[in-house]
Amino acid sequence: MPRTRRKESSLSIKPLSVAELVIGVVSVTVLVAGLGVLSGSGVWLLGLLVFLPSTAAVLGTVRQTALVSAWATLVATVSLLARGTDERDWLDAVLMALLILALGGVSVYTCHRRISREEEMLRLRSTAVAMQRHILHPLPLLTDDVLVDGVYEPVQEERLVGGDVYDVIDSPWGTRVLIGDVQGKGLAAVGAAFAVIGAFREAAHREPTLTAVVDALDASVVRHNSYAEQAGEDERFVTALIIGVDTSAEAQAINCGHVPPQLLHAGTLTTLPLVTGVPLGLAELSSEPATVDWFAFPPGSTLLLSTDGLTETRAADGTFYPVDERLASRLGLPPTDLPRALYDDARAFAEGSQHDDIAILSVRRSPHH
Repeated sequence: MPRTRRKESSLSIKPLSVAELVIGVVSVTVLVAGLGVLSGSGVWLLGLLVFLPSTAAVLGTVRQTALVSAWATLVATVSLLARGTDERDWLDAVLMALLILALGGVSVYTCHRRISREEEMLRLRSTAVAMQRHILHPLPLLTDDVLVDGVYEPVQEERLVGGDVYDVIDSPWGTRVLIGDVQGKGLAAVGAAFAVIGAFREAAHREPTLTAVVDALDASVVRHNSYAEQAGEDERFVTALIIGVDTSAEAQAINCGHVPPQLLHAGTLTTLPLVTGVPLGLAELSSEPATVDWFAFPPGSTLLLSTDGLTETRAADGTFYPVDERLASRLGLPPTDLPRALYDDARAFAEGSQHDDIAILSVRRSPHH
């Protein structure tokens, strides 16, 4: 399986603890009672108790919301009965008690709907991530030309399900490596990612040139966008980097708006100056065809590929993760250990926060070539 760490399932909002619930309810009740005594306004001031069940509906469980609603109704009723027997006071008391009771019922229903929706979203996100993990080939991957290892970490917090993809194909024309990132998040982004993966696996075996492979990938994103438009969904583009490695001393690459690769060789680190083209799905907006770059890829060297989930990692003060600096300090590590080391360091830099999928691959040239 891909090297991923499974996060625990939870609702998007953590339910209130018993201590938090008791402290909150008692504090608001005392506050309302105190204000009522000080102001002497009495009846309508009890309307502040409405905030109790509505707050519980947002932060708590259905049972907690029901208990808070019952408490608010009980407090309001007792307080109003303890007042004078003036006819107007009794009318106000009845109306206020009925209002708090009705709003309590609405709060319980609202809480039930919220939790149901969150559980449904959790199931959908879990299914999407499971599909991602299933469709992405397990790492490491070995061909006659390269050994590809790395780390892929999908994010599941909030409503984020990203569209990072990777694949390695041993074709008749050498090994083709893909790493990509779908614009946006959500299930639609995952759908676009699957479309790119499927097109790459077919085209990498069928097309003799890397430009033809890229044309096929672009066409797959365009088709996906046409279906998305018919369904009323947003169109997507995909940044991608496609690498071709064979038995020669050079490798070729086409960069479709993606993070440029870095070459590690003989203790040195070089960011490859590839021509950056337009992302997949936007080729018709460019007058220039996809450009193939050739670069030296000698035996024993390693390419490091990543998505912008790594380069756009931020610390609490907004500082971006210094990829080059941190990578340069880890050149002594085995190439297969670099992706995980970078990922762990980036998470520590961001104090455990992750807001996007992260994919980091190391592509090592087979020594016998």
